[in-house]
Amino acid sequence: MKRLFKKGERVRSKVDGKVMEVLKYIKNKVVEVKWFDLSTKEVRTNKINENKLSKAA
Repeated sequence: MKRLFKKGERVRSKVDGKVMEVLKYIKNKVVEVKWFDLSTKEVRTNKINENKLSKAA
């Protein structure tokens, strides 16, 4: 399995455009990411498929 992203790398969601940080790979092509939610002012984590992410500029 070739991983597209490394731990700590900034990625952008193709769905809603949020910039996130890669925490770790869970299983094949599933990535755990974190981002800062501006409305509640807290850090959120989620698991997203690798295909729905791209490298952030």
